[in-house]
Amino acid sequence: MLEALILGIVQGLTEFLPVSSTAHLILFPWFFSWTGEVDTLSFDIALHTGTLIALLACFWRDWIELITKKQKLFGLIVLASIPAGVAGFLLNDFVEKALREPLIISMMLVAVGFLMLIAEKANKYKDMEKTGLKDAVIIGIAQAIAIIPGVSRSGITISAGLFRGLKREASARFSFLLSTPIIAGATMLHCKKLITAQETYDLRLFAIGLITSYITGLIAIKFLLNFLKKHPLNVFVYYRFVLAVVIIAGIWSKG
Repeated sequence: MLEALILGIVQGLTEFLPVSSTAHLILFPWFFSWTGEVDTLSFDIALHTGTLIALLACFWRDWIELITKKQKLFGLIVLASIPAGVAGFLLNDFVEKALREPLIISMMLVAVGFLMLIAEKANKYKDMEKTGLKDAVIIGIAQAIAIIPGVSRSGITISAGLFRGLKREASARFSFLLSTPIIAGATMLHCKKLITAQETYDLRLFAIGLITSYITGLIAIKFLLNFLKKHPLNVFVYYRFVLAVVIIAGIWSKG
């Protein structure tokens, strides 16, 4: 129960903060040698369902406005979702088998961290409504790269938005809206695998993980949107660098 609670909190915070939720969900069981149901893909699905509900709770008004009044921006978000959807459909199994290693995660944490620092130097002048076709395509391709553990969906898409001239808060808001169909699609894809697996699980663990990831996800979304109004991404970059060092130390100690 405690492990499920901790992982729910970790997922809710790191899904939206630019520090890579996938990396943390892989690393926590690895660091602490947690096994059992909390270290399964099925439990990950419950956690992602919680953060999906958090997204919908925060942005349902935005989605209604996009569909009814801002169809051009809605179309750009749909278009930008395609690269990540294709990448997830074609490469998901390969990523799960070959790219979930702590060393790869540490490398991605550092590499994207430097990218975030460079993005902060870009000229930021556009609101989200000024997003164009080229902006959407580039941000969408960036989101596709986030299939690699350690990259961080929010980290790389916010950075891509900054490179394209979006203001920090606008880039974060576009990133969150863009992540909604992708997280929903990934959840449905994994739910299909869960149904075909025909295994039984402790639903109490899944409920705790889902609820805590939902609550902390809400907190993380609102915090980041307010934080980026006044502050750069640097503090998250420094965290990524420290985490990479901890991972390398863990690899060395284990083996």
